[in-house]
Amino acid sequence: MAVTLENMPKLVMRFVGVEGANRIDEATRRGVYGTLKKALSMAPLAIVDEVKKSNLRGRGGAGFPTGMKWGFIPKDAKTTYLVINADESEPGTCKDRELLYWDPHTLIEGVLISSYALGCTHAYIYIRGEMIREHRVVQRAVDEAYAQGHLGKLHDTAGRGPWKLDLTVHRGAGAYICGEETSLLNSLEGKRGWPRLKPPFPAVKGLFGQPTIVNNVETIANIPHIIDKGGPWFADLGTPKSGGTRILCMSGHLNKPGVFELPMGIPLRDVIEKVCGGVPGGKKVKAVIPGGSSMPPLDASELDIPMEFDALMTDERIKPVEVRPGIKFDMGGGKALRTMAGSGGVIVMDEDTDLVAVTARIMRFYAHESCGQCTPCREGTGWLARITTRMAKGEGRPGDVDLCASIAHGIAGNTICPLGEAAAWPMLGFLTKFRPEFEAKIRRDLSPEKRAASTQPPLVQIRGTGYMGTALPRGRT
Repeated sequence: MAVTLENMPKLVMRFVGVEGANRIDEATRRGVYGTLKKALSMAPLAIVDEVKKSNLRGRGGAGFPTGMKWGFIPKDAKTTYLVINADESEPGTCKDRELLYWDPHTLIEGVLISSYALGCTHAYIYIRGEMIREHRVVQRAVDEAYAQGHLGKLHDTAGRGPWKLDLTVHRGAGAYICGEETSLLNSLEGKRGWPRLKPPFPAVKGLFGQPTIVNNVETIANIPHIIDKGGPWFADLGTPKSGGTRILCMSGHLNKPGVFELPMGIPLRDVIEKVCGGVPGGKKVKAVIPGGSSMPPLDASELDIPMEFDALMTDERIKPVEVRPGIKFDMGGGKALRTMAGSGGVIVMDEDTDLVAVTARIMRFYAHESCGQCTPCREGTGWLARITTRMAKGEGRPGDVDLCASIAHGIAGNTICPLGEAAAWPMLGFLTKFRPEFEAKIRRDLSPEKRAASTQPPLVQIRGTGYMGTALPRGRT
C-alpha cells in the first residue's frame, strides 16, 4: 500500500507536543527502550544489515546511506566512537531541536543500539550552544538513562560478552562550520573548529584518531523503529532508494509554516498547498529553497518535483545551475548541479520577494561563518557579500553580475569543506534562474572612469599566501 499523508505513521515526531514524554518514566511507558533488549540479542552485523536494508539515508544534509557509512568502520578497530551531530545551524532548518526537546529518550535508545552495532563504548552528542532549552532536556534525559541503568552499566549481549555505553553531551560554541563533521570532531577535541582534509575519513581516523561515525539526530532517532519492525518495513515507507519518512521545516511565505514529518518523495507543490495551506493573500510562489540556504533554489515551474534526495539532484525538470548563460556548472565528470534535499529546510518566497536582497542576506551569513582556513572561501564569500549587498541597494556596477558568477565558480570545489559550496551554489542558482532581477540592480549612470574601474578589478596578492588573482581589495564596496 502506498504511503500517503493520510496513512503515514508518525515515527520520529510521534511525541512532539506530548507533555511529559521527554521524561524517562513517561517515555518508557510509551515504549521507548523496548527495542533495546531485542537489539542486544542480535549480532552487531545483523543490526548493520537491517539498517542497510532500510535504505535509511543521512538526514543532516548529505543523504549518504547510513548502513553503508557504518560499514566503513575497519573490521579490526579496537576503539570506535559514535558522535551525534546536534549542531543544527543551517538557515531554514529547525527539526532536530524539536526531537531533542520532545523525545530525547528515543534518541538515546538509538545511540545505544547504534553504538552496540558499531562496537562503541563511549558516544557523544554535540549540541549547538544556543540550544539552551534543548541542552537542559537532553542532559536530564542522559542522567535519567544512567539512573535507570541503560547507560553506564553492563548489558548482556549475544556472543560479545558484557557491554556498556557511556554518553557525553558536549555543547558547541555556535559556529556554523562545526556542523561539518570534521570541524565538529576538532571542536570536540578542544581544538579550533576547522575542517580536516579527507582522506582519511572519520570512519577510519576520526575522534582522537580512532574510527568514528558522525550521524544526525533525525538519522539516529529512526534506528529503534528500524530494529523494531525491520529494515524492509522502513524501506517500504519511502521511495526505492530512500527509506522512511522525512521531516521538512517549512518557513517563509506560507499560511501554515511549521515542522512536519511527511512521506518521502511527496511533491513540493503538495507540501506547500495541502500541508501548509498555500501562500498568504493568494499570491504566487516565486522561488523555493528546498534544503536549507546552501542549496540552489527552485523556481515556480519546478514545484512538482518529489522532495527526495535523488529526485532533487537528477530530475530533468529542474534547470541545471549555470556559470554563465548557456554554460553549465560542472560538479565533476560532466555532472550537472540542479539542487539537493539538504537538511530539509524549505523556504518559500512569494512573487513580491526581492531575490537580490535574499541572496545578499545569504552571502553575508556565509561570509560571517567562514572559518577562514581556505583562501577561496575566506576571501570569496566576503566579496560576494559586499557585491550583492551593494546590488541589493540598487547600486550595482556594470560587470557585477558576471563578477559574482566568476567568484562563486572560483570558490566551488576549491575548499577543504563544503562551506565554500554552501555560498557558491545558491549564488549561481539565483543568477541562473533570476538573472534579470540582478541585472535590474545595475546602475547605468556611472561615469566612464567609474564604469572602467567597476568592470576591471585589479590584480591583488593575498598577503602571505602566494595567491594572486582578480579580486576586490578589502575596503572597497
